[in-house]
Amino acid sequence: MAAINADPEVMRWIRDGSVRDEQQTREGIQAWEREWESQGFGLFAVEIRSTGELAGFTGLSVPDFLPEVLPAVEVGWRLGRSHWGQGLATEAAAAAVRFGFAERGLERIVSITQVGNDASERIMTKLGMHPVRETVNPTGGRRVRVFELSSDQYVTTTR
Repeated sequence: MAAINADPEVMRWIRDGSVRDEQQTREGIQAWEREWESQGFGLFAVEIRSTGELAGFTGLSVPDFLPEVLPAVEVGWRLGRSHWGQGLATEAAAAAVRFGFAERGLERIVSITQVGNDASERIMTKLGMHPVRETVNPTGGRRVRVFELSSDQYVTTTR
């Protein structure tokens, strides 16, 4: 995960675009583990089945960096560049959304991306999400777009 977080192209659309070193990555993973303990959901490692290689992560988290959307649970993902464009993020995020609605009984799930990150917006659209607002991320100062999917919309689109 540290190698993925150290890639400037991967991190381009994350907060202020800064890369993360091994210590920052370790601290991030520890925070994700605490979220599993406190919330009953969190981030999943995404691995390539045939090789066991770590491709990145997907999962659910509380987007506390953007207080105006709270209370909310966000689906997110981050994959290493060598795994882009293969449908992995969509497949993994769809599994996380299914987990959130079916296993955790969530009423809605959001996803937040920086304006201009068309690849992430395409994934959100494939998940059945729709844009609900545009605002500024106070932690990075960049414009973001918030997408949303309700449990009712999810049930309707998955029949």
